[in-house]
Amino acid sequence: MSHNPLIDYPDLPPFSEIRPEHVKPAVEQLIADGRQRIETVLKAGDVGYQALVAALDEEDDRLGKAFGPVAHLNAVAQNEALREAYNACLPLLSEYGTGVGQNSALFAAYQALHDSAEFAALNEAQRKDIDNTLRDFRLSGVALGEEDKRRYMENAKRLSELTTQYENQLLDATQNWKKHVTDEQELEGLPETALAGTADRARAEGLDGWLLTLDFPVYLAVMSHARNRALREEMYRAFTTRASDAGRFDNGPVMDEILALRDAQAKLLGFGSYAEKSLATKMARSVDEVMHFLHDLAFKAKPQAEKELRELQDFAAEQGATDLQPWDIGFWSERLREARYDLSDEALRPWFPAEKVIDGMFAVVGKLFGIRFRQRHDVDTWHTDVRFFELVDDDGSVRAAFYLDMYARTGKRGGAWMDDARIRRRRLDGSLQTPVAYLTCNFAPPAGGKPGLLTHDEVVTLFHEFGHGLHHMLTEQEVSGISGINGVAWDAVELPSQFLENWCWTEEGLAMISGHYETGEPLPKAMLDKMLAAKNFQSAMGMMRQLEFSLFDMRLHAEYTPELSIQKVLDEVRDEVAVIKPPAFNRFQNGFSHIFAGGYAAGYYSYKWAEVLSSDAYSRFEEEGTFNEDTGRAFRDNILALGGSREPMELFKAFRGREPSVEPLLRHSGIDV
Repeated sequence: MSHNPLIDYPDLPPFSEIRPEHVKPAVEQLIADGRQRIETVLKAGDVGYQALVAALDEEDDRLGKAFGPVAHLNAVAQNEALREAYNACLPLLSEYGTGVGQNSALFAAYQALHDSAEFAALNEAQRKDIDNTLRDFRLSGVALGEEDKRRYMENAKRLSELTTQYENQLLDATQNWKKHVTDEQELEGLPETALAGTADRARAEGLDGWLLTLDFPVYLAVMSHARNRALREEMYRAFTTRASDAGRFDNGPVMDEILALRDAQAKLLGFGSYAEKSLATKMARSVDEVMHFLHDLAFKAKPQAEKELRELQDFAAEQGATDLQPWDIGFWSERLREARYDLSDEALRPWFPAEKVIDGMFAVVGKLFGIRFRQRHDVDTWHTDVRFFELVDDDGSVRAAFYLDMYARTGKRGGAWMDDARIRRRRLDGSLQTPVAYLTCNFAPPAGGKPGLLTHDEVVTLFHEFGHGLHHMLTEQEVSGISGINGVAWDAVELPSQFLENWCWTEEGLAMISGHYETGEPLPKAMLDKMLAAKNFQSAMGMMRQLEFSLFDMRLHAEYTPELSIQKVLDEVRDEVAVIKPPAFNRFQNGFSHIFAGGYAAGYYSYKWAEVLSSDAYSRFEEEGTFNEDTGRAFRDNILALGGSREPMELFKAFRGREPSVEPLLRHSGIDV
């Protein structure tokens, strides 16, 4: 075989060398190597930890490090050839992964290790990894008959294709919509940053004027600031009907098939629903427990949310806007916030230049967890905007590293996320592999000669994703299956990310992450006071929206029947909890990629579940000092370092000294009960 940079690269991914034609041959070769390694291990008959678990982990790591950069490129620098190459590998990987999970002989070897004298001598992390692996064998259908195994595998392959199709159609539908504007009066009220960015986009396409797109920074700017109500409605309709055009970019049939196949998989394994199967690996013990949790929060938050909406309606009516529609909510909310607190997100932008925020975030994390950051300029990346940093520990050793990709652009899917480029693990030769993360956001890029300027909401998003990154990078685990976020129950995985957001709201933290982009002067005390006063503006409305999404997700997966109407379930949930009813044409579900293309199916409730944990964890810092080094070290040692090596409740209690309380979440959200 000619040189393929995806196979056995020595250190970091060789992004500039990767070509679409490399992808499938590399994956096919590595899958063949993996199958051969399994066969060799089973033939040897040695069920010792090194010969079985460590040997197979080595092969899995090779495959993950080869396909991981391809999956990442497909998300951040997609083109048609790369998409085709990526898609061609999905059924191969699904078949391989399901086949391994259904390998009865391999399952028996793991069970034999579990039942052997050696198991008791293994460390806690190794034992937990083996227990999780045996559980996952069962969830992959290892105990099924041959015909059911075949059906399970075919369903898994099809689900892999469908979830990718959903994401691709959403990306295509988003990027297919453009509006060319030549009259600046149509854009009255739009912030200078948005005007500069849309003008730059127009020039890049050889046009005069401004080019509006459905990229989220542009959409949000229009919905929050454009005085042109017709423009707001036009963009609202376009955004909320993405991927719902019959016959083109239509995610409707895709969603129906995804739900049917998920239900079929769960039923094959003996679960009553896909929701039950999903909860088999989570903290929550039952659908009823989750539904009770969500309904209880809704009961506590809804009265305040209704009050917040009435206040907004009254304010808008005073300005002559009596018929408030969904495309008016963002605009009038921003006007109310300006009137009530003399503050707007746009007024804050100059105080949060991206470079200052990044440096300040590093300073915050350094004080909390005793690490520092160092940029490297000799690392191969996929775009000139991308930067690479190393985490350096107290003793000067490089603990981990990450790529930072901040700005929205064509070919990059929307949203913000953390993913692993490489996990911390002890290699077969005894050496230690350091973790590397991808941190991806979609903020408005520098425009009009100014640096990238963030809203405070975007600062919070950056901290959130960096919290995930720290969970991955500050792990001390050396077993792949429980290293970083691996093996962490999904409804606890948001704990570190939501936890880190709190330092965007402390006076000392804000002093570190803010500074005017022209003068460098810190955020004035008057603006800081207004920001803190406005922290919980419409927080109950925001909570009810998240509860709406969570209930919709859980009901879809718990109540599925072939006759189920996705729209009907969503309408029923909205009748129950929504304080703002979207119009009939709204097709939110067609763009709800968290549950149809991400890892949150029957798990979207995790955001609120984990927010209970994160708010209560932060309350210890409120008691002991927001930059108390001992408290920060305790969080690092008890939460970040231990990864998935123990159950999340055990870790939380070790840090907090008790089980979590919902009171800090309600208090931090400004919700009175």
